[in-house]
Amino acid sequence: MDKRTNDSVLMKAGTEPFLLQSVKKRKLSYYGHMLQKERNCMEKEIMQGTTSGHRRRGRPRTRWQDNIMKWTGLTGDHLLRSVEDRSQWRKIIHEAANPRIEDG
Repeated sequence: MDKRTNDSVLMKAGTEPFLLQSVKKRKLSYYGHMLQKERNCMEKEIMQGTTSGHRRRGRPRTRWQDNIMKWTGLTGDHLLRSVEDRSQWRKIIHEAANPRIEDG
């Protein structure tokens, strides 16, 4: 008769929702694809946030790069270096999209 949330059941079972894993994997792979393009590519500049202009008032919106940095645990410079090595980037995508939850 206890009420349990879906998150608590998934956490106890040691799994994550499949949809979230899929979104993370696709977002990470697309980010790597964009950063491998040439220097003057507009999409790459938008992803990195290097376009001119200013933000609106209030709390800053979450950027793509903020999500990527949070999921991988890497800084901006380390992200750029690891995207250049495709095999290393694939390992990073796999580790971020499929985290291991260990008991302890």
